[in-house]
Order: sequence, then structure tokens, then C-alpha cells
Amino acid sequence: MRDPFYGWTWAMASASGGIRRYARAFRSAAVVTRGLRARAMMKSSTTHLRGILGILCLLVAHPALALDLQGHRGARGLAPENTLPAFATALSLGVTTMELDTAITKDGVVVISHNPTLNPDITRDGAGTWLEGPGPAIHTLTFPELQQYDVGRIKPGTDYAKQFPEQKAVDGTRIPRLADLFALVKKSGNAQVRLNIETKVSPLEPGLTPDPETFATRLVALIRQEGMASRVAIVSFDWRTLQIVQRIAPEMPTVYLSAQQRFLDNIAVSKSAGSPWTAGFQYKDHGSVVKMVKAAGGTTWSPFVGDVTEFKVKEAHALGIRVVVWTVNAAPQIGTLLDLGVDGIVSDRPDVVRQVLGRRGLALPPATPVTP
Repeated sequence: MRDPFYGWTWAMASASGGIRRYARAFRSAAVVTRGLRARAMMKSSTTHLRGILGILCLLVAHPALALDLQGHRGARGLAPENTLPAFATALSLGVTTMELDTAITKDGVVVISHNPTLNPDITRDGAGTWLEGPGPAIHTLTFPELQQYDVGRIKPGTDYAKQFPEQKAVDGTRIPRLADLFALVKKSGNAQVRLNIETKVSPLEPGLTPDPETFATRLVALIRQEGMASRVAIVSFDWRTLQIVQRIAPEMPTVYLSAQQRFLDNIAVSKSAGSPWTAGFQYKDHGSVVKMVKAAGGTTWSPFVGDVTEFKVKEAHALGIRVVVWTVNAAPQIGTLLDLGVDGIVSDRPDVVRQVLGRRGLALPPATPVTP
């Protein structure tokens, strides 16, 4: 049954041309409201109406709430990916959310790294020598051993270096702990910024990481220990970890990643056996990725930008699912996605997204300058 909160707010948004562009934010608010069982707290229809009008006024006063601006790996187009300098850059620019990836060391420390193994494009050893190929799996190193490696610049001449010519090197930078990022956020004084934390687990390479249950359990425990449960979402291509989080930490939102590309296809529409990534929710049983996410209990779908269409965005919104697209860096493409009505954009260049939002007269997330 359609939530009356969803229906009312969508009708309100659609009825007013001045706030039409905020309609997708109202849908997101409705999803959150359902998830927190807020309706049980509304003792009367008068209170219900007051709550809706309060949200309406908030969104009109702060139109940036209509778009979730996410800094990808902090802001890797400007600073070394998934490092404290990159996250400090994102906070200093002003983003709604910081996106990051996690791994777990041999001694159980949750660290921030996109790759489960040390990436030779960004890693030098203790002598300052570039790794010649993929380094050891982070899961096989203790945290002190991991700290011997420098990830403060991109290796010259690589495709990665050509992709991000404006990234500023910060030599001597180490792979940080997730707890270090939490401390940086608190130091910045930014009480609104959120963190989308990806679990880097693959059903195709189970030996490179802890198993999904162990990974999710340790990550959730750290988040709770640090008092950050209300400010995070757990993200993954491996939907098994999301199912575990929904079971052991229902207070933490989950975000279902998908890609249907040559470089990664975790949906596997053409495979008769289905996908090992999607926790048993198969395309053949549901007919679309959005319906798979809905069946899995998700409220946010995060597709690769090349897989996004107007039809899919509308389909998601009709089911009460937010759409947060990755990874988008070019201004024209950012504008196209805004016109499609997406709820969020993940970008290596949050500064470029801010420029596009500013040209459209939308308020921007607050900047909170901070140094690591």
C-alpha cells in the first residue's frame, strides 16, 4: 500500500511549480519516515500535517537538500583517493556525503581503501619505490605493516594519472583507519555531512577479504563504537553484505550498487545461473534492477551513470527508491542527470557539481574547512 506521507508530499510538490524540483527530496523523506516508523509517533492528523509542512518549509529554505552531492573517495580528482587529505578537501569544499571504501587488516583494523590489494598506480613502498604490480592483500597485512606504504600521489605515465591531472600529490600520506576519518569529521565541526561506506567484498575473490558476515559485523561494531550510526549508509556491489547489515543494524541505511558494463556486471541478466553478487535476488525473477532492489529491502539504488535512463529513474521513484548515480565529473552530464531528477550524484569533482548547482540557483552544502 502506498504510504500516505509519500502520496501527500508528492502531490504537494507537483502542484507547485516553484518547488517542483524538490519533489524527489520529499520522496526520500517519505522513505526515511517509513523506515523509522515515524508515523507511529504522529498521534493525530494535525500533528501529521504539521510534520509535513515542517519538512516542506525546510526543503524550500535549503534547496540543496534536493540533491545528495557525494564526494567520490573523498574528492579524488583533487587529492589522493580515500585519504585524509581527500576527505579534508571534500569537507572544505562542501558536500552532502563523503563516499569511501573499506578493507580490514590482518589484525582486524577497518581501513579505507578502494582495492582489496595495494594498487600499484598509487602505492610506493618504504623505500619510495613504486610497486611493479598489485601488492599484497590488505587482509594479509597488519595495520603497522600497512603504514609502511605511501599512497600520496599517482604514478606518472599511468592511465590513472592521465584521468586526474589536477590531483595534487601529498607525499607521505598513508592509508587511514575509518576511525581516523570519523575523527576528522568531528574536528571539522560539520554535524550534517554523511558517509557512504562501501564494503569491498567480492563473491568472485573470496580469499582477498574477510567473508561477508565477518566484514559487515566488524564494520557495524566500529561505527557504533564511534557513535556514527546515525550518519552513515552501508554501500556494496555485493548485496550479501547489505542483507547482513539490514539484519544486524537496521538503523543503518543500505545502498544497492549496480553496474551492467564490461568492466563489471553484478546483475548478469544474460547468465542463466544469475548473479552471485545479488544475494539471491535475480533479474529473471523481478524484471528490472530497481525491482530487485525493492525486493531486497533497499531504499536507495546507486547505478553506474552509463546504465541510467529516464524510464529507470521514474520506475525507481514510483517504487519509493532513491537514485544516486556514480561516477559523474563532466558539467554537461551533471546537468542532464539533474534534469532526469536523480536524487544524488557521486563525483570525483564535487567542485564541478557545486558549480552546476550554483548556476541553477540551488543552495550548496556548507563548506567546513579542515586540515588532516
